[in-house]
Amino acid sequence: MARDTVDEIADAWRSELPGVVGIELELSKRAARLAALLNAPVEAVLARLGLTKAEYDILAVLRASGRPYRLRPSALTQRLVLTSGGTSNVLRRLAAADLVERDPDPSDARSSWVRLSARGVKVAEEAVRAASAAQAAALRDVAPRTAGAAIDALRDVLVALGDTAV
Repeated sequence: MARDTVDEIADAWRSELPGVVGIELELSKRAARLAALLNAPVEAVLARLGLTKAEYDILAVLRASGRPYRLRPSALTQRLVLTSGGTSNVLRRLAAADLVERDPDPSDARSSWVRLSARGVKVAEEAVRAASAAQAAALRDVAPRTAGAAIDALRDVLVALGDTAV
């Protein structure tokens, strides 16, 4: 079996602190490295489109929500695992770029909706297509069966950790 960078890291820790480091290190390091390897080409494509990863994530979640492409800021924060302050900052930038609009909630004066503008829908679709192509290119050497097994295994781990669909 081929070895990866995490194997070397884990071996070093097993040598330095035998019995202390185990699957938790291997799983977290591999998940982090996988995310980094898949995010790097996406971030490069997004930079060419003038978007940050956080801006893209919000645009993509809003576009995936279906017409009228709107959600509450709290739903965005929850889905993207951002802080409310981080979400607010990104939403301000997206509003300034005319990609999202804030609508008051007529049934609750303390609440609002975030909605993709017409321009935001176009930019979101372009960005999702570009990001998907970048990730597909990064994964080109991964067998579909291997990718499927990884998807299923990661889902099982996330569900066991309490990250379940609402």
